[in-house]
Amino acid sequence: MRIALEEAVLAFNEGEVPVGAVLAKGGTILSKAHNCKESSNDPTGHAEILAIRSGAGGDNKWRLTDATLYVTKEPCVMCAGAMVNARLGRLVYGCRDEKGGAVNSLYTLLSDKRLNHQVEVISGVLEEECVEILKRFFRGKR
Repeated sequence: MRIALEEAVLAFNEGEVPVGAVLAKGGTILSKAHNCKESSNDPTGHAEILAIRSGAGGDNKWRLTDATLYVTKEPCVMCAGAMVNARLGRLVYGCRDEKGGAVNSLYTLLSDKRLNHQVEVISGVLEEECVEILKRFFRGKR
């Protein structure tokens, strides 16, 4: 999660909403990314999507069942959907997103038994640090 926070700092410094993500498997980092929606003019430029895109495909497999995605903020519907479609093994995130969270806050997409895959979820990791960088960013915008 510390590396995901470093990615969030990069996003902050670029004027992006400070969210960072790291995809890892067996103690090895497969990819890391941060939000770049504004700089790329891409509505899918979320840290989670970028990390999944970059980290999938190893061993000629798109499934990430043995991988863990570390994200500083609770994923949105789009990102949670990508995790289900990638068959992600585990998500670890820092802070909740009461306005758009699709894991625990507004929706529980990753544990929905109606879908063909569920993702193990661990929340609240380095929560205070993850909340603080978001608060600092949005204070600067007001």
